[in-house]
Amino acid sequence: MGMFDGILGGIVGAEMATAVNHLIEQHGGIGGIVSELQQKGLGETVKSWVGTGPNRPVGAEQLHQALGAGAIAQLAAKMGVNPQDLLSKLAQALPTAIDSLTPGGVVPKP
Repeated sequence: MGMFDGILGGIVGAEMATAVNHLIEQHGGIGGIVSELQQKGLGETVKSWVGTGPNRPVGAEQLHQALGAGAIAQLAAKMGVNPQDLLSKLAQALPTAIDSLTPGGVVPKP
């Protein structure tokens, strides 16, 4: 169980909490995943998740491009799900998770 599973479980569900937590840990924390997604073309979208306003949606294909096929395939295999299903669920869960883990629009320090 990862460090954010308990927090995220109530927000995005237990299965997706594990997936989101894995992504966060793989990228060195919340700041790492936020930075990675911003660098891969999702800057304004991710900024909305961190900010205090409404969250912009993200598509499964956008996440696929930003996170890479290898990382998604590996995580999907670890969770025992189809990569497309995982991407679809991540597209729904990740904005809410990042929003919840960045209270007041501030990315916590590692």
